[in-house]
Amino acid sequence: MEKLYNQKPKNTNKIKVAFFADILIDDYDGAIKTMYQLINRIPEDRFEYVFFCGTPPKHSFDYKVVKVPNIIIPFNMSYKAALPGLAKIRLHLALKEFNPDVIHLSTPSPLGFFGLNYAREHNIPILSIYHTHFISYLRYYFKLLPFLIKPIESKALKLYRKFYNRCDLIYVPTQLMINKLESYGIEKNKMTQWHRGLDTKLFNPNRAGQNYIRAITGNDKPSLLYASRIVWEKNIETLFNIYDEVKAQGLDVNFIVAGKGVAEPEARERMTDAIFLGFLSHEELGKLYASTEVFIFPSISETYGNVVVEASACGCIPVIARGGGSQALVIDGKTGFLCEPNDAKDYVEKIKLLLNNPELRQKMQEEAGKYTKLLSWESLTTRYFNDIQKLALNKMEK
Repeated sequence: MEKLYNQKPKNTNKIKVAFFADILIDDYDGAIKTMYQLINRIPEDRFEYVFFCGTPPKHSFDYKVVKVPNIIIPFNMSYKAALPGLAKIRLHLALKEFNPDVIHLSTPSPLGFFGLNYAREHNIPILSIYHTHFISYLRYYFKLLPFLIKPIESKALKLYRKFYNRCDLIYVPTQLMINKLESYGIEKNKMTQWHRGLDTKLFNPNRAGQNYIRAITGNDKPSLLYASRIVWEKNIETLFNIYDEVKAQGLDVNFIVAGKGVAEPEARERMTDAIFLGFLSHEELGKLYASTEVFIFPSISETYGNVVVEASACGCIPVIARGGGSQALVIDGKTGFLCEPNDAKDYVEKIKLLLNNPELRQKMQEEAGKYTKLLSWESLTTRYFNDIQKLALNKMEK
């Protein structure tokens, strides 16, 4: 069957898409990795993209970028928010010149709302991908001011409704998260499930290397792995407690941490015997997952959890929190284990069960493999461009 986006629209021009994202640094986080899966597959014979962002790509980039002023967020020093109000006239002129058929919005940030308002003023259809469950971050950002959490959550929910209910199509990665957003008051008919994909060439069990992991650890002990940004909203405090419980119970294992972030200095101080690898490319991560036994992930703030699927695809069994969007990626007791989010002993009991039972690990690896083989970026990106075209065609027909 021919791909829809290879069919010509009623006019012969390319479909123009204005893409709004605060940050466009490749590999910055899971959300931006997803964006680049789309960007790297843009069919240039049919689509023309212009990117509006606060932090532009640092690598070679083939598309026009309109830079927006930005500032560092005080409660998250690793993140810069774009401030379109400081360049409103210039941005309006750039949009008028480009004349987009569809607008793609990444987040309900000031930049996202700027794009939303422009689209609604000019009757341009909007697609948004629900990348990040920001509401779940508030308990970490305001942990020193807990009395502010509930009122700020209330305002955040109003903002969510104001933003997403004015979009035409919202991609949400799991049914669990669709249900959550519907409970917030987001209109169900605007949401559709759109999984995250997986590069099985990079993430598969065959990439395991005994010499590779021995060069990192200096031994042949089994290894426990945490791989993600080292930031408080990933429930890093519980990771510290898991480390302490592993030490207290005398487990003879390596404890490996891959990633960087604002909580890294404290993590190094709290987990003195852990092996810190810093930021790793996908190429390196694939080898690391495949060469370790258990993947630990205590985060309860995920919208999806790319790292959970990556680890599963490589045969590294996930032992993760029963919370957030990532819990939908593990069938408890079948492809991994779900744990009480803040109960370090629960995680360690599941870890011991896996380390002491190779047959159970093997069975879980086989079951996880059946699921991860279905996650093709090619089919997911084809669907995205199909939907972009449908939105554009609907606009032309009005």
